[in-house]
Amino acid sequence: MNKRAIQKAQIPNPALNLFGVLIGEWKTASTHPAVPHKVLAGTSSFEWIEGGAFLRWYLAVDENGFPVGIGIFGSDDATGEYFMLFFDERKVSRKYEVSVEDNVIKWWRNVPGFSQRYSWTITDNGNTIIGKGELCEDGKTWKKDLDQTFTRVK
Repeated sequence: MNKRAIQKAQIPNPALNLFGVLIGEWKTASTHPAVPHKVLAGTSSFEWIEGGAFLRWYLAVDENGFPVGIGIFGSDDATGEYFMLFFDERKVSRKYEVSVEDNVIKWWRNVPGFSQRYSWTITDNGNTIIGKGELCEDGKTWKKDLDQTFTRVK
C-alpha cells in the first residue's frame, strides 16, 4: 500500500476527544498489596498515534516484579463503546472495556480466574489522576490491586 493511501486513515478519531486530557508525560506514585507500606515511583505517558486515530499509553513502575506495559485505546463508532488493548513485557495480552463519564475514566475486564477493574479520577485541572484498582480471582471477592497517583510533568 502506498504512503499516501495510508495517510488518509491517519486522522484524529473524534470519539477519542474525551481522552485528550491524558496527553502528556506523568510521574506516578503507586501502592500495591504485594509491597505493603511502600510507595513505588514510576512514569507514564499518553500520546496520539496514527495521526490521532488511537491513543497510546506507556506505563512503568520502578520496582522489580512490576512489568512495563503498553495500552492502545480505541473506539467502535457503531456502538459508541471504548476499549483498550494491553500488552506487557511478560507477554500478557488483555482487552479491557472502557467508559468515560465527566472526569472519570474506568476500564475493566471480566474473565474467569482474573477479573480487573480500575478507575481514574482526573482532578486539579487535568494535572492529577487518582487511580484505584481492584482484582477478583474467585469470581466473587474483589480486593485491592494497583493504586496510582499520576502527576503531570508536561
